[in-house]
Amino acid sequence: MQNKHFIDEKAYPSEAEFDAVKDERFTPYIYEKLKNSKVAIAGLGGLGSHIAVMLARSGVGHLHLVDFDRVELSNLNRQVYTVDELGMLKTEALKGILLKINPYINVSYKNIKVYKDDVKYVFNGFDFVCEAFDDPEAKAMLTGELLSNCGRTIIVSGSGMAGYGDANDIKTEKRMSRLYLCGDGKSDAYEGIGLMAPRVMVCAGHQANMIVRLILGEEQERTGKL
Repeated sequence: MQNKHFIDEKAYPSEAEFDAVKDERFTPYIYEKLKNSKVAIAGLGGLGSHIAVMLARSGVGHLHLVDFDRVELSNLNRQVYTVDELGMLKTEALKGILLKINPYINVSYKNIKVYKDDVKYVFNGFDFVCEAFDDPEAKAMLTGELLSNCGRTIIVSGSGMAGYGDANDIKTEKRMSRLYLCGDGKSDAYEGIGLMAPRVMVCAGHQANMIVRLILGEEQERTGKL
């Protein structure tokens, strides 16, 4: 039996065809909310690159990518990039990957290393920010600035996903009214215990899933304190 959304492999699918498939998979009400949403992703490494791909596949209409780094060989063990993107700016490489998944989403980006004075300028207008920086000080700075100076922005942050321990230790917790934390809250990379793709992707999945839930109006009960 032929799929009613069968597309000629030689033809480029139209936006209407993309929308029809998403409507069927998600229902029109859910897809409309996702398509009209805007999410910023701060850091495009192991967490951020996978978060972006998952949100693009989930139907989020506007993704804003923020990073300053280039794709290196050492990134390929846990990030979405391939050897084809080596040397490229992560923002540009990831935009290309996302547009191959869905050429009709809006992908904007800033090639910038974010400092305290940049936060409001870089993330202004985005209701949701996925914090996916590698550096603990940068994580704390961004979270603090967003909470203090961007009054509506909800942050979903990742912390604690190193090694190859039990993936079920990775949780999503609501720490403040506008802050969610994903991870096991304890594991960190050190010599002999690095960042490995499976646990990094589990944590990224938690972050992406929480963003989708928030877009659709769901919340999580507060479970802890910072």
